[in-house]
Amino acid sequence: MADTRSTQGFEDTATHVNVKEYYGKVLKKTVDLKTNACMTPSTPVPLHIRQALKMVHPEVSDKYYGCGLVVPEGLEGCRVLDLGSGSGRDCYMLSQLVGEKGYVTGIDMTEDQLEVARTYVDYHMKQFGYKKPNISFVQGYIEALKEAGIEDESCDIIISNCVVNLSPDKKRVLEEAFRVLKDGGEFYFSDVYSSGRLTEDLRRHRVLWGECISGALWWEDLLQLAEEVGFSTPRLVAATPVTVDNSELQSILGDFRFVSATYRLFKVPAGGRKPALVLYEGNVTGLQQSFTLDTQYTFKVKEVVAVDGEVAEILSRSRFSDAFTVQPGAPAPPGAAVPKTDVVNPFELSQRKENAVPGPATGGCCGAKSTACCK
Repeated sequence: MADTRSTQGFEDTATHVNVKEYYGKVLKKTVDLKTNACMTPSTPVPLHIRQALKMVHPEVSDKYYGCGLVVPEGLEGCRVLDLGSGSGRDCYMLSQLVGEKGYVTGIDMTEDQLEVARTYVDYHMKQFGYKKPNISFVQGYIEALKEAGIEDESCDIIISNCVVNLSPDKKRVLEEAFRVLKDGGEFYFSDVYSSGRLTEDLRRHRVLWGECISGALWWEDLLQLAEEVGFSTPRLVAATPVTVDNSELQSILGDFRFVSATYRLFKVPAGGRKPALVLYEGNVTGLQQSFTLDTQYTFKVKEVVAVDGEVAEILSRSRFSDAFTVQPGAPAPPGAAVPKTDVVNPFELSQRKENAVPGPATGGCCGAKSTACCK
């Protein structure tokens, strides 16, 4: 992992300049957001994450412009990269979860945010009782990780919380994420998605872009981009409706709808996949009784489940391999459910849940009745 070297060889676009201005100069605190974004998660955050967040310096949390949490399972000892790390709140929380043997790198293009994050490295290492830092912050662009010094196959996990939509070149973001992930690595990220491809006029709206709306990707385009880059099929973890309560902005958006969705993409081989029977051993920290991969698969401990070939590859090649017994090609037991291979529409899922209990606090960046959510 790289430390604090600056990005070279990558030119700012007008979009990058506008976003840096918005998050470096216009916004000073969360309350400065022009919409009712970044609400407190509507369901309790798991205890171990709440405890980790309490250890984060108040100024770091105060300068953080995200909402919700993007915290995948099984972090111990992992090397994690946070795209658009902002003031470093999530990075400092993650540095506790990966432990002294793990490492967290935050990358952000906004120098004002990085200054806050870097100021408190020594403070947090002392708080955590670490002998040496397991965290660093890099100035750079999420489309240009190589230029920022992030090496090939150097990360176990990449996370991002409502930042990809701020990029004008989302395919390049995915390509760079794929490059720096190890085989079996995961890109676990939350973002805002649109119900269709947005018009160029909307994409040029500076406030809507800065508030993470007009840069939203059509959710079906994510499926295509992931396939082109080489990732596994995006697996939907959670989806929550996003409503724009500002009447002026809503009139500009017309009939377009938006959803906050968390996806996980794995870097696993594309060929030779066979359906399999899998058995969850119950040894993922905090998930001794069951493990939820996505909206389609929840594995209960010691229960045999039939999965398709891609899920079998994910469970056998990712950091979860020690948590599952996988038997490729084994005949399904009588009465076993047919493996789920259909793609889940996040808008249909969010609509079903709109009047029900909200999704996990760690499973999305935006709560209902918010316009968007950014760092």
